[in-house]
Amino acid sequence: MTWVAGLDVRLSDFSTLTLDCYGTLIDWESGILAALRPWADRNGVSAGDGELLAAFAGAEPREQERDPGAAYPVILARVFCDIAPRWGVEPDRGEAERFGASIGDWPAFDDSAAALSELQNGYRLVVRSNVDRASFRLSNDRLGVEFDLVVTAQDVGSYKPAPGHFERAIELLAERGVARSEVLHTAQLTKRRAITGAYLPTMAAQ
Repeated sequence: MTWVAGLDVRLSDFSTLTLDCYGTLIDWESGILAALRPWADRNGVSAGDGELLAAFAGAEPREQERDPGAAYPVILARVFCDIAPRWGVEPDRGEAERFGASIGDWPAFDDSAAALSELQNGYRLVVRSNVDRASFRLSNDRLGVEFDLVVTAQDVGSYKPAPGHFERAIELLAERGVARSEVLHTAQLTKRRAITGAYLPTMAAQ
């Protein structure tokens, strides 16, 4: 195994790139704010964008850890119900469900589709994401490529940073004849070391 602590790698050493999706390819912060800001304004919530995102970032992993088998729209709805009372607002079921369904509206970063199209000319592309299959399909439509492999939280019954996504991806790639040493993970830099191949840190969130 090789730990890559920066960008000094030879991409020609790898045949397969695995990517996080939300925060790397999809602009989850803009998507979340587009859903929460109108709610906040309607209910007189004076929190700034940073405060809303911080509340979300604090509640989401707790819900994922509490119920790792829950579909991501359910997680989002529960997060909404968790953060609304912080500003004295009684959670509304309909609002929570709409927030849970908002992932399909989250935009891609401007350069995601073009970058993926270029990368696909030389690499297998694998997505490991903390969402369900149906939600990812909505986001995939914004990215303009067909990934060689998609591993979601729904597939493994857990949310990252649990290792299920990584382990399943390696298993499925091995079935296709892809060796560990051929895989480059592009993901958020954490205390976890590369499970296989090498790690290329990004600003990835999910």
